[in-house]
Amino acid sequence: MNPTTVEPGPKSGTPGAARHRLAALAACLIQALIQTPVPASGAEGRVRVEVPRADEVGAACLPATIAPVTAPFPVIEFRRPEFPEVVFSIDQRGAVEGQLATPVIQAAIDELSSRGGGTVRIPPGRWQSGRITLRSNVNLHLAGGAELAFSGEIGDYQPPVFTRSAGYEVLSTGALIYANGQDNIAITGGGKLVGPPRDSPIRRRSVGYGSLDKTVSAEFDTPVHERVYDGVQNGGKVFLPAFISPINCTRVFIEGVTLERTAFWNIVPVYCDGVIIRGVTVNSVGIPMGDGLDIESSRNVLIEYSTLNAGDDCFTMKAGRNEDGLRVDRPTENVVVRHCLARKGHGGITLGSETAGTIRNLHLHDCVFDGTGTGIRFKTRRPRGGGGRNITLERIRMNLTGTAIKADMLGSSQYVGELAERLPLRPATPTTPRFSDVLIRDIIIERTPRFIQMMGIPESPFRNVRIENAEVDCDELISIADARDLTIVNASLRAEQPRLSLLDVAGLRFERVEFNPRIAGTSLSGDATADIRFVDCTPAKPADWETPVLDGAGD
Repeated sequence: MNPTTVEPGPKSGTPGAARHRLAALAACLIQALIQTPVPASGAEGRVRVEVPRADEVGAACLPATIAPVTAPFPVIEFRRPEFPEVVFSIDQRGAVEGQLATPVIQAAIDELSSRGGGTVRIPPGRWQSGRITLRSNVNLHLAGGAELAFSGEIGDYQPPVFTRSAGYEVLSTGALIYANGQDNIAITGGGKLVGPPRDSPIRRRSVGYGSLDKTVSAEFDTPVHERVYDGVQNGGKVFLPAFISPINCTRVFIEGVTLERTAFWNIVPVYCDGVIIRGVTVNSVGIPMGDGLDIESSRNVLIEYSTLNAGDDCFTMKAGRNEDGLRVDRPTENVVVRHCLARKGHGGITLGSETAGTIRNLHLHDCVFDGTGTGIRFKTRRPRGGGGRNITLERIRMNLTGTAIKADMLGSSQYVGELAERLPLRPATPTTPRFSDVLIRDIIIERTPRFIQMMGIPESPFRNVRIENAEVDCDELISIADARDLTIVNASLRAEQPRLSLLDVAGLRFERVEFNPRIAGTSLSGDATADIRFVDCTPAKPADWETPVLDGAGD
């Protein structure tokens, strides 16, 4: 499909009009700045395209309109939604600051939807609510200066609703802002959403995600409508509510809002088609499982100009967990992430670890990971199933406290027991995940403790990875186990500890790579290790290279 420019922003007099004009002006200034040529990075100019800096991406740079979207796969036409010009402001319908406004907010949403749609406005002030359920053709708009804080009482999230939490289908709290089976819904504005208090009952009654597989695995053969975690049944536990989580919805639009103090993952579209998330700010540092954005078995998704400070992974792709995810078998696919900023967080862009339905057709470009842990993170486990493929990540600047490119397909014995052990080799089954077909190019890594740390699965090696046009400053260089067909081309690698460690790696090719200093230590092991080549590199080979059967230099 050929993408086109979307409709203009809000009309004068509607919520967001003033903000739209300011954003348009800012966009013009930003565009003028980014059109200024940026010198090629490094002495050799390995990266010859413009790679953005932190002040050129993220929510502060949000333009008014959605630019055309291009990707290495077909994309839909992403357009700003339209709503009737009817506006219900909750203060005019009986809501009072300092009192629970859930009944007023929900009644306004329900009435507007039944009348064809419109906008429910949260005006400036401090408001309180329990779970809010969005309906078709309704925009929940938080005016600038509005703060909507959510209750920590389990009773304010009843009755239990159908959801998928951490990859399992259950009936539980759902989300602070929830929707199921709706079309054309939105959450917009310059206001703030605040999660439940830190020491509230809903947080204390969590199922315990560290032992989640044991908790739920016995219910694989139980109909989903009997998997009830409402704070009374199943030991009185609940699945923690996500912050915003529409499920089975189409045409979902989230723009401009700030989210703080989530109880669980922040923005989580599940089984959705046609999702736009732009200009959001997330602050969940210090909150376990406080992921920023999790795209869960959804398709046709655009994420742009967003800033995440997350307690766990930042921009995250997921597709269901273990046998339950394989039963559902719905992929996350056709996702574009652009002009975004990840600050604190475990991973800048993360695939997994819930991969059962497969993550495919992901294009992330023109992003900055500044102060993040891992930059590019692939993670799954032997029981997870599915995996990921057709991943393109380009024009990324990274300043990291952890590894730049990390793949971990085995996990920890704490969560998967003996399946985390690399050996013995196990037969491939439907629950064996696979990762393949990854292109990473035009990257500037200003600081990282490790460039590449990759661990595949012996019966399912990580396959077909190409890294091209890279400027890297790191402490440790490269450690890879159980991988096939990797290429690093046109790169400058500056490492304090220039070691190369390979275990059962076949088909690794360095082409036009400058090692500074040269690789001074190599560890090659495993019967599968073969075909390691250095082509037109500087220096030509590692200092201790004594394995001519693996040497392709000069080919």
